[in-house]
Amino acid sequence: MPLQFATRLNNVETSAIRELFKLLGKPGIISFAGGFPDSAMFDVEGLREASQRALAEEAGGALQYGATEGYEPLRTQLAAFERNKGVADIEPQDLIVTTGSQQALDLLGKTMISEGDKVIVEGPTFLATIQCFRLYGADIESAPIDAHGVQVDKLEQLIVQHRPKFVYLIPTFGNPSGALLSLERRRKILELAVKYQVLIVEDDPYGDLYFGEAPPPSLLALSQEVPGSREWIAHCGSMSKVLSPGLRVGWLVAQPELLAKATMCKQFSDAHTSTFAQATAAQYLKSGRMPDTLKTVRRKYGERAHAMAQALKRELGDAIAFTEPQGGLFFWARLTGAGGKIKDASVFAKRAIEQNVAFVPGAPFFAKEPDAATLRLSFATAGVDKIEEGIARLAKAL
Repeated sequence: MPLQFATRLNNVETSAIRELFKLLGKPGIISFAGGFPDSAMFDVEGLREASQRALAEEAGGALQYGATEGYEPLRTQLAAFERNKGVADIEPQDLIVTTGSQQALDLLGKTMISEGDKVIVEGPTFLATIQCFRLYGADIESAPIDAHGVQVDKLEQLIVQHRPKFVYLIPTFGNPSGALLSLERRRKILELAVKYQVLIVEDDPYGDLYFGEAPPPSLLALSQEVPGSREWIAHCGSMSKVLSPGLRVGWLVAQPELLAKATMCKQFSDAHTSTFAQATAAQYLKSGRMPDTLKTVRRKYGERAHAMAQALKRELGDAIAFTEPQGGLFFWARLTGAGGKIKDASVFAKRAIEQNVAFVPGAPFFAKEPDAATLRLSFATAGVDKIEEGIARLAKAL
């Protein structure tokens, strides 16, 4: 007799991106498909020293079971990290530590979504978020974006029409869009949160990866300027893109009642995030090495992003349209079909693999009405020479 799986699994399917990775094992391929940071930029020495200090100074705390809310020295360091980014009044008790920011999103799904609830996301948005929210039964609506982030007038119309449980946004260098939400739009979104009493989930794994001027303050930081908005913000942070994804350290900032529910659900899930990883992260943040680490990754990623922009213009010309990102890890582009070139990114992706180069077609990043002409390119793990060679290969596939 076949196994009878939970009906909730009917709402989701295997990640199209993970499936694509199966094609990337052939020798000589240049991949722009992943969303990973470059492991060559990890501060291995700093992390080694941090882990050794964690064992030397508090081995019991680092190796024993811990509080579900998180290892207190790390919560203290994360609160200071957020204060340095403009969240003036945050304290350790205002956040919980999660196993990557992905768990924070999962906990929000568990605590907030009932079957059939409306949730609004950006179109396009992080694929795993679409899958996560659908797993809990959400009916997802998409708010359109442009180079300056979500279009606030369209978002307000969707809020009025659907009265969602929450709105999920990646305001700063989004995945996959690379878009940067303007300061004016950020203020308007906080005003919408208060006006309609709707929770805004701010996912912020890329906000520290800017290439020039710092981006506008996070919605969490800016909420101090919009009376009543703080209680309508849930902020998800992560060390994965700036320090190491292997640590699996993220955090969730939210109002006390929501944090309490999320903590309860986390107890059922993993009891607590690895205490050794948390102690290592706490020691690293305490060491003061993070600013120099961020300077290095910003400079190198900025060089790679600029190289990719120049190569795309040179090699693909008017067959592709994009806005050069000001931070993050991604280019979001659209095939124009100019000169009779390919306009379907899925077809283009298959032909690119034949040329030993890979990217991710954009359609899976849309919860509704996918745009088949879009694609995502990551510049994070390829040096400038590889980027130029890989884009030249893309031109041959086009």
